[in-house]
Amino acid sequence: MLNIPREIIALAAQPILKLPRLAKQLVVVAVDLCLCIIATWLAFYLRLGEFLVAGQELLVPIALSAGLAIPAFAVLGLYRTIFRHSGLPAVFTIAQAMTVYGLVYVTAVMVVGVDGIPRTIGLIQPLILFFGVSGSRLVARLWLGNLEQSRRHRSSRPRTLIYGAGSAGRQLAQALTGSVEFDVLGYVDDDDRLHGHVLNGLPIYGSTELGALRENRQVTDVLLAIPSVSRTRRNQILSLIAEQELKVRTLPSVIDLAEGRVQVADLKELDIDDLLGRDAVPPNQILLARKVTNQCVLVTGAGGSIGSELCRQILGLAPTTLILVEMSEFALYSVHEELLELQRRFDVGRVVRVIPVLCSVQDSDRIHEIMSTWRPDTVYHAAAYKHVPLVEHNLSEGVKNNVYGTLAVARAAIASGVSDCVLISTDKAVRPTNVMGATKRLSEMTLQALSANSETRTCLSMVRFGNVLASSGSVIPKFRGQIREGGPVTVTHPEVNRFFMTIPEAAQLVIQASALASRGDVFVLDMGKSVKIMDLARRMIRLSGLTIRDEDHPDGDIAIEITGLRPGEKLYEELLIGDNPSSTTHPKIMRASEHFIPWDELEPELTVLKRFVENDDVESGLAMLRRLVVEFNPEGQLVDWLHLEQNASGD
Repeated sequence: MLNIPREIIALAAQPILKLPRLAKQLVVVAVDLCLCIIATWLAFYLRLGEFLVAGQELLVPIALSAGLAIPAFAVLGLYRTIFRHSGLPAVFTIAQAMTVYGLVYVTAVMVVGVDGIPRTIGLIQPLILFFGVSGSRLVARLWLGNLEQSRRHRSSRPRTLIYGAGSAGRQLAQALTGSVEFDVLGYVDDDDRLHGHVLNGLPIYGSTELGALRENRQVTDVLLAIPSVSRTRRNQILSLIAEQELKVRTLPSVIDLAEGRVQVADLKELDIDDLLGRDAVPPNQILLARKVTNQCVLVTGAGGSIGSELCRQILGLAPTTLILVEMSEFALYSVHEELLELQRRFDVGRVVRVIPVLCSVQDSDRIHEIMSTWRPDTVYHAAAYKHVPLVEHNLSEGVKNNVYGTLAVARAAIASGVSDCVLISTDKAVRPTNVMGATKRLSEMTLQALSANSETRTCLSMVRFGNVLASSGSVIPKFRGQIREGGPVTVTHPEVNRFFMTIPEAAQLVIQASALASRGDVFVLDMGKSVKIMDLARRMIRLSGLTIRDEDHPDGDIAIEITGLRPGEKLYEELLIGDNPSSTTHPKIMRASEHFIPWDELEPELTVLKRFVENDDVESGLAMLRRLVVEFNPEGQLVDWLHLEQNASGD
């Protein structure tokens, strides 16, 4: 059987598809005339047992067949049907036309009789013609219809280039063969030795040709298949693509690809790591394992962004037991199920006990009971209210959870003989302008004061870092959703800056910092350079293949809207109160020297503050926060919702 390439079949169909409507109808009439001739010739062969040479014997029956069939087909609408788009109604039209033709032909040949035509031809010829006409319409539907549908669908698919002609790129191209999602036009590669060559039927271009390809071949998307390239080079490539306003999708990292082939499903939106513009420092495996491997570990806030990533990292380090403490039932269920699935894939040498426990860290009795039951070796305290505007509007709950929840965890750890207890803090604790930052700084001071107490044996430490990409409340998923909805992208202030780190990198550094801790240490993670949020918004828009709409470009796709700073929001974040950090053995972890209030002075003050917040005396609570955290400089008025409503109603 001939194996004709699809390209040749498609090429042969192009002239037919481009014909005007009348010309196409004439082509179909010509096909039907040929079918009348062939059907009559075959009918005579079946009747006589031999092929007749074209001559007088066939002329009359062929003329009769054509003279009856073509008018009947035309009257019954057979030439008005577009068979490449047709379905069941077209089949009924053919059957109706052939029935009319067959009845007339049978009557003419078998009943009336025609000289030179055997009467049995009246039955045989219409049957052969029926199959011929039906078959010709089926071929038209399968050939021309599928071709045009494929062409129309292909024109609606993103015209795509694969950046990277290495193994990942080749596997991706193979996975996309016949894809309904992308129309792959070729590769782009940095190796100039490959430029101009063809790989698996796809040409290889240089990165300098991106602009020409966008203009001449209407390229819209670029798929990054460069999992092993450095972050620096990756960002250079992304900047080059952004200049051409092309949409970017990416493959997972080379580690994620190690276990199997590249699949279309592996493609995802731009990796949020790419928005940092720097390389992560590889973790020190010795430090990672020191406080986790073969130990019982407890994580509070286990269902949150940082807490859940800590649990993932810890599970891979083979503890004996991992206790998940979380107040949200759904978050606890989700992280527990995920960890059980991960454990089935991890090769840790043993089955780790993963124990989910519902508990609020404000419930000091239950926290004591949990720790005294399992007696963990290491506690990572990630539970906190950390959304700045929400805590600003709910001052009492922010203080209760962040300050007294931390105190409850620390006291339970000390009472249960926990070796290490690590507080996850924030850069907003440095010279805070909001309640959330002030509560986290007071939490730090509480652990510092407890550590200085001679009776404390537990190593209490804290790790301070900035925003993490894609955490709950992060601008990254917010911007991505706004871009998907067509904008606008909202930025609170054109000059607002933030430090960013990926969640896995932050979690790894927290675990490593705990291995370096001595009592009362405040660790600060090196977050690199701060990122201007306006620049981040622009970068995300451009890397989505869209343009920015502003005064200079009124026809752009996405506008950026300035909404104004929210209550308690700072323009710039800091990581250090003083300017005297000391280095550690890890290049990304610094040790800060921060002041604190001695425990015998701080404890009675905390008792007074607790009374204020339990009575929802937010004015006194805010004043006490300002007195205890001397760097706290709130901006604007008190905006606690309950306080505002009570004042408005005259209560």
